[in-house]
Amino acid sequence: MASSLWTYALIASLLLTLILRLKPKRTPLPPGTKLPPGPPGLPFLGNLLSLPLSHSWLHFRALTDHYGPLVRLTIAGQNHLLLGRESIANDLLRERGTIYSDRYLAPAATQLLCDGEFMLFLPYGEKWRRERRFMHQLTMSSVAAGYRPEQRIEAVRMVRDILRTPGDYQAILERLSVGLGMRLLYGQRLENGHDEDCRRILGIVHELERVGSPGNYFVDVFPWMMGLPDWMAPWKRYLKEKRVKDEEFFTGLVERTRRDMQAGKDVRSFARTWLETREKWGLSEREAAWMFGSVFDAAATSTSSLMMSFVLAMVRNPEWFRRLQEEMDGVVGPDRLPTYDDLPQLPLLRACIKETFRFYPVTGGGFPHKSTQDDVYQGYFIEKGTIVHPVQWAIHRDPELYPDPDTFNPRRWLDAKYPTYREPLTVYPNLQSFSGFGHGRRLCQGMNIAEASASLQVAYLAWGTNIGRKKDGQGREIIPPEYDFSVGFNVAPNRFEFDLHERSKDRTEVIEREYQKSLAEDPLLS
Repeated sequence: MASSLWTYALIASLLLTLILRLKPKRTPLPPGTKLPPGPPGLPFLGNLLSLPLSHSWLHFRALTDHYGPLVRLTIAGQNHLLLGRESIANDLLRERGTIYSDRYLAPAATQLLCDGEFMLFLPYGEKWRRERRFMHQLTMSSVAAGYRPEQRIEAVRMVRDILRTPGDYQAILERLSVGLGMRLLYGQRLENGHDEDCRRILGIVHELERVGSPGNYFVDVFPWMMGLPDWMAPWKRYLKEKRVKDEEFFTGLVERTRRDMQAGKDVRSFARTWLETREKWGLSEREAAWMFGSVFDAAATSTSSLMMSFVLAMVRNPEWFRRLQEEMDGVVGPDRLPTYDDLPQLPLLRACIKETFRFYPVTGGGFPHKSTQDDVYQGYFIEKGTIVHPVQWAIHRDPELYPDPDTFNPRRWLDAKYPTYREPLTVYPNLQSFSGFGHGRRLCQGMNIAEASASLQVAYLAWGTNIGRKKDGQGREIIPPEYDFSVGFNVAPNRFEFDLHERSKDRTEVIEREYQKSLAEDPLLS
């Protein structure tokens, strides 16, 4: 009886705390300003119940279409601002980056699962700057060009494997992303997509995305729940236990690099660079392990997601793949694989990649920033602590910048009649500073590496394979859905049916020769 009374008293106390915490604050507006428009909400909960549990960016785009490119939401007392236009995202997140570069700390992912160590979630402060400085020296464009041999090894392996077993395309493209991350970060070779390391990092990524997705944990909406003791909150125990295992994995990868160095193995990697120069950066062993793990998480799925989306776009729009093959044949010919030196003469290839990134952004909702002081923009008052969402799905479908935005059209990057056209076509289009990589001071540092990897991979597929639609038993073409994607903040197409086969036996023989050559040249096999 006493135990039951104590439980009821605790629940009543928590409910009272909730009501007090969610009581709307009436912040006076500065003279001459107003709040951004947005949908009405419920008392205390605001717009919480109207938000979908998955693919929220589709709903956000509908809101920006209805209310305009700035939309205000409230979620359980927290102010949110949706940005639906690239110029506005640049004005706030880049030009006013000193006050819009902080992160929203969703406790389930940032504190319980990652203990405040995951680089993507780090607050805008000195620790973030130290890690950013280290990563900058390894990812700036002049340095990133030096990774092309590693990117070529993995790309040749990918096109050989996908020709042999096209039905395994998801595992092959995932292995490609994870394998390149293993090489660059730790100097390790991944054997195949079923390798334990590959399964482990992909499991970590998918769990992070599950935990970090809005609505999966009440503690992200009601932070007071962090005060619950672990015995009352099994979700806290689970996330903490998962964090310990993830940290052991990240630490173990750095230890592998250390052992290779001690054994005299001369292979470059990000981890090796840190181990050799660690006194310069002010990072502890734990901070470095999490920093590399954070980058590995991003590398493990971002490029594979883009490549799966590219294949989907080509299956749904086969005329563009035919044109891409024609461009490839005119520049490269049938007797050799494409190289990075060919890219300036392949504007359509670069346009297809950029249009895929626009049409199927990897992070459809953008990753949220947080304002650190009150601000006024275009007469709208933005309160300190507002969570600002650069909604890529809406930004990439702004009809002023992207006419007919719901049509996949690489021509928009190549024809002067479109607002996105830039010259010279030997340089543009490219992915430099593209909004798909984020905004302002939180721009993804790996974009140079990602662009180079995607360019070579798409070039190899267009040169060596035919990609098209499968047919059903009645001979009818199977057209996959336009948008059937995984759930998370980084997404990829769910498995779909398509046809992939060799363009010719001669080209397949060239691929096989280049693959055997790559094995002989691979420093991780010597």
